[in-house]
Amino acid sequence: MNPRVLKLALRAKRAGDFLVAKSLFAVLRVLRLLPAPAGLAFADRAARLLGPLSSRHALAKKNLARAYPEKDEAWIEATALANWGQMGRIAAEFVYLDDLFDFDPDRPNEGRIEVAGIETFIELRDRKGPFVFFTGHLGCFELLPIGAAAYGLEFTALFRQPNNVYVARRVQAARRTAGGHLIPSKAGAVWSLAGILKGGGSVGVLVDQKFRKGVKTTFFGLPVKTNPLLPKLARQYGAEVYPARCIRLPNSRYRLELQPRLDLPRDASGEIDVEASCQALNDVVEGWVREHPDQWMWFHDRWAIAGKRKKRKAL
Repeated sequence: MNPRVLKLALRAKRAGDFLVAKSLFAVLRVLRLLPAPAGLAFADRAARLLGPLSSRHALAKKNLARAYPEKDEAWIEATALANWGQMGRIAAEFVYLDDLFDFDPDRPNEGRIEVAGIETFIELRDRKGPFVFFTGHLGCFELLPIGAAAYGLEFTALFRQPNNVYVARRVQAARRTAGGHLIPSKAGAVWSLAGILKGGGSVGVLVDQKFRKGVKTTFFGLPVKTNPLLPKLARQYGAEVYPARCIRLPNSRYRLELQPRLDLPRDASGEIDVEASCQALNDVVEGWVREHPDQWMWFHDRWAIAGKRKKRKAL
């Protein structure tokens, strides 16, 4: 492409991102004027109306039909619609994140947050790591670092930045105040995580994203590529691995779960088997999704079926 044309295209994209970001921030400011339950309900309804108008709705339905071939069209449509409501709540929860977490370790049965695995939180807090926690894009996964911090168990999480640079800056700034530390998924991030584990610290990783250069595995019985980062880190630094998830409950309530240690598969030499471990991670996340199918991001192209990039012809 002509350098001048490319430069103009980049400027146009940056301008478009700026307008989208400003519009989003304006909506979030309006939501901030509402009490959390009302704001979350409004976001749920709005997303159910607007989501199906997006091209991603067709992808969500295609993904659901492939993952659940036994389900009929009515179930697929209803689940996709409910999924948009959940995605609307994710956006609104970004506004109310600190307000939503009202959990008090001294009064665990009060408030909108309940925690399962408290004994594991305490046990890990009281001994040295390294530990690796993993989760998926289910429920309000943003609450997990805050829940860990409530028990004095802080960790650094790797996250994928939004493509919109203006939104990415706001997200990272807001997350930094919500408990825990964050490292954007980009060049050098792996070395940062490695340094933390080497020092006996804890890190968190989302494991359900598409990774073009990943290990060949399956998810819902369908071929996918999975990022081998977690098992490689666990193998290199002898880190224990723990599954964690957040589930949305009725009436704007949440359950945070820190599950028992996951012992990763090992090869004949006793080393962690990276490929088998990637599959084990997928199996855990799949089990979670099957329990609450409406709470996972079905419009994410996990199986890379939305179309492959065409290779440019040599001039």
